[in-house]
Amino acid sequence: MLGTLVVALSIALVSYGQSSTDDEPIPGDYSGALRPQIHYSPPVGFMNDPNGMFLDADGTYHLYYQYNPTEIVAGNQHWGHATSQDLYHWTNQKIAIAPSGAEGEGIFSGSAVIDVNNTSGFFPNQTDGVVAIYTLNTNTAQTQDIAYSVDGGYTFTKYENNPVIDVNSTQFRDPKVLWYSAEDGTGWWSMVVAHAQDFVLTFYTSPNLREWTFASNFSHVGLLGLQWECPNLVTMPVEGTDETMYLLFLSINPGAPLGGSISQYYPGYFNGTHFTPVDGVTRLSDFAKDNYAGQFFYGIPEDQPAVSIAWASNWQYTEAVPTGAEGWRSSMSLPRLNTLKNVTRVGWDLVSKPYDLSPLFDGEPLAQNENLGNGQVVVDYSNVTSGAVYFQANLTGIPTDGSSTGTLNFTFYSSVSGENITGGFFLDGDTPFWIDRGSIRGFDNFWFTDKFLTNNLLLGGTGNWSLEAVVDRTLLEVFLADGERSGTVSFFPEERLDGLVVGTNGLNEGIEVSLVVRGLESAWADEEVGGGNGTVLGNVTTSA
Repeated sequence: MLGTLVVALSIALVSYGQSSTDDEPIPGDYSGALRPQIHYSPPVGFMNDPNGMFLDADGTYHLYYQYNPTEIVAGNQHWGHATSQDLYHWTNQKIAIAPSGAEGEGIFSGSAVIDVNNTSGFFPNQTDGVVAIYTLNTNTAQTQDIAYSVDGGYTFTKYENNPVIDVNSTQFRDPKVLWYSAEDGTGWWSMVVAHAQDFVLTFYTSPNLREWTFASNFSHVGLLGLQWECPNLVTMPVEGTDETMYLLFLSINPGAPLGGSISQYYPGYFNGTHFTPVDGVTRLSDFAKDNYAGQFFYGIPEDQPAVSIAWASNWQYTEAVPTGAEGWRSSMSLPRLNTLKNVTRVGWDLVSKPYDLSPLFDGEPLAQNENLGNGQVVVDYSNVTSGAVYFQANLTGIPTDGSSTGTLNFTFYSSVSGENITGGFFLDGDTPFWIDRGSIRGFDNFWFTDKFLTNNLLLGGTGNWSLEAVVDRTLLEVFLADGERSGTVSFFPEERLDGLVVGTNGLNEGIEVSLVVRGLESAWADEEVGGGNGTVLGNVTTSA
């Protein structure tokens, strides 16, 4: 049945790829064994970078993404589109922006803004006009183009005088735009865009989103890799203060320390034209291998945590992973809440935590223990239909003088095949937290690194430490020390994982461990049609 549906959907996709964006959303089968149930994934075809994300005045989150609707590898790039009220339950919309059909043309990454004051002139008598700023890729150039939407971001009209920036380059892409408010009450649009293979980010300014003026360059700071992509500039709160700071976020591919793609960030200051980092330290946003090209939602108030989503894959192997047999490839990360924190020993840190998961909680906890001590909890979650599980462990009373001992470990496993993905933390000083996906057997690739480590500092700390983890069929995300470290790992088992063991051993007397384990409901189940066969049609009734 699944194979028949995939073939049918593939035929529909070929037809769709040759038609206009006035068509209905593309249907998809969300019941596949490898399909995440709480992470966003496309109905069919190939997805990569998130694009143009914004929160509108009605509380709807708009996610656009790089999308090939006709194949399960990159190419034929469109802007796909989905909307949500809680960042977990998504409604697939029709494709937002499509290439014209010219040979080699693609709608590459970019951003979107809400032109509340109609600075562009596209939106007389309205305050919710949306302008998308994206890279138009052709065989001979990459230029920055814009398109505008008068219906809140569901359909777009390309600007007739595109491009708005053309520097005669084939490696000039991924514009991020925000509104800058100066202290004297004036303001303007600011853009950061990458000269990818020159390792240069260029800042431009504009009064109207149509005419842009060069402002400054930022270059050769942190890791270089082989090219820079997908810059972001966003404000976010500083924990423990009433202040905000700017964060410049940048993706590298290839050239990550573990191979392939990764993202780095620079806390700092921005005056509307120039960005100044606090220092030259290299800071990576994720310690594992499947988190790239993160975007921050436009429209989040500056005094609230910035909200982000990233692409949960790696260019080294993304076009080979076995989800292609189900007719789709790639997922997004969990949505995350982000703040900045000045961690005394290592300086500034991007703190990332999972966005509120409570809309997905499936009844009472599967397990709960107020003080595990040196023991373990075994959870059979085979009855959790989604296959998605969350757990949180909190440790208190940890010695901060370097004398702490013991371990905290977890294992997600299949009771059928014995496959497992494991992780754990050594409490003796500043030793690592680790993840091992090497016992999962459904995908083998030379670049598919199986072990990941990160240091997590305890010496001189608060005496507390926490671990949050979400497993979702083929994705594991962990958040350490209240979000000071995070790791994203994809894995592809032969048999579904259905059990969890969390255990501690050798902990100092006085260390207490609380634990809660929860099943998570599928975010797609309510949208299925046809008697629960997994098919999701998307928004077929209205465009807004």
